[in-house]
Amino acid sequence: MTYHPKSEFMAVMMQRGFLADCTDYQGLDEALSIGVTPAYIGFDATAKSLHVGSLIQIMMLRWLQKTGHKPITLMGGGTTKVGDPSFRADERPLLTDIQIDDNIAGIKRVFENYISYDDSPTGALMLNNAEWLDNLNYLEFLRDIGRHFSVNRMLSFESVKSRIDREQSLSFLEFNYMILQAYDFLELNRRYGCLFQMGGSDQWGNIVNGIDLTRRVLDHEIYGLTSQLLTTSDGKKMGKSLNGAIWLNADMLSPYEFWQFWRNTTDADTGRFLKLYTELPIEDCDRLGALAGADINSAKIILANEVTTLLHGAAAAAAAEATARAVFEKGGVGDELPTLTLTKADVGDGISIVQLLVKSGLASTGKEAKRLIAEDGAKLNDAALNNTGLVLQLSDFANPVKLSKGKKRHTLVQVT
Repeated sequence: MTYHPKSEFMAVMMQRGFLADCTDYQGLDEALSIGVTPAYIGFDATAKSLHVGSLIQIMMLRWLQKTGHKPITLMGGGTTKVGDPSFRADERPLLTDIQIDDNIAGIKRVFENYISYDDSPTGALMLNNAEWLDNLNYLEFLRDIGRHFSVNRMLSFESVKSRIDREQSLSFLEFNYMILQAYDFLELNRRYGCLFQMGGSDQWGNIVNGIDLTRRVLDHEIYGLTSQLLTTSDGKKMGKSLNGAIWLNADMLSPYEFWQFWRNTTDADTGRFLKLYTELPIEDCDRLGALAGADINSAKIILANEVTTLLHGAAAAAAAEATARAVFEKGGVGDELPTLTLTKADVGDGISIVQLLVKSGLASTGKEAKRLIAEDGAKLNDAALNNTGLVLQLSDFANPVKLSKGKKRHTLVQVT
């Protein structure tokens, strides 16, 4: 890309590797150069926490505020009732209003660690699209908004087309999602002067719809900007691990496990992730990412500390690093390890090591637990496990028991 941005925000997006596409680079850059510019990203409330796959968008909102603009975090209290069909193979399960409100309450806690919500010109806004979607009159909406949408064009969007090409059902409910998201952009522009929408590259079609609708209804010029849909160097989708989603809420994933996820970044991804997920100067990210051999591990620790500090605070990052050193370098236990707490009734007359591995989450099934033991992949108190029939008695839990899977996953088991 040969475009040289005037605005600090656009420069950051390009230099640090966020930017995938923009509807009008020059037009948006000019607007950003003039003064405080409001922009939004929408987050549907499908779970009680966002996972690390959403972190790239959260960092974009943080940089927007840091470079003198106004971020809007839009909670999808209304659109979650419909479900985004983009690049999904099946329909999302429908949630109740109570479930959606609970999920929004959980998600909100994360944003306060990254952006400031206050009354200043650049103070962030936390909004919920249920505010304008819940009370829409269906016939008026069809007449005033629906007439601006071409079904032929909607069918051409890759997110919809791929679903139809695979002959997978796309409900009328889901088909309406892109109209509702476009309407969000219109309402945010009308109510709050929101000038552009950001999102992952899979949201391009939805963003463009909102721009077209706002131009038709309000005759306002607005913009769209998308980030890369991040995959790791081995082609895996960012945000997932072998053991499930990497949640951002501490009550769904401990700060230690979050820290460990980043510490386990592959060598090839380290420099890129430092640019995207930390605020270290670009030259430092390049230098650290270029380290080779055992030296790259120091860069990964810096990455883990920086990312964990932003989300959970410096104390949690320091505790996680200390625990990792105790566990990996000294063979200790560490204070921050994930802990499984059992009752005396749970242990009863004895509990098998296979059950413990499953309950601790180190194995998903009894079959996997037995295979792990048979392949010398499990340890009990740092000693190799080789007996799949081992049963632990209540007396064995006088002190917490440390279970390990390989070199990097550990859980403490205690009985209360």
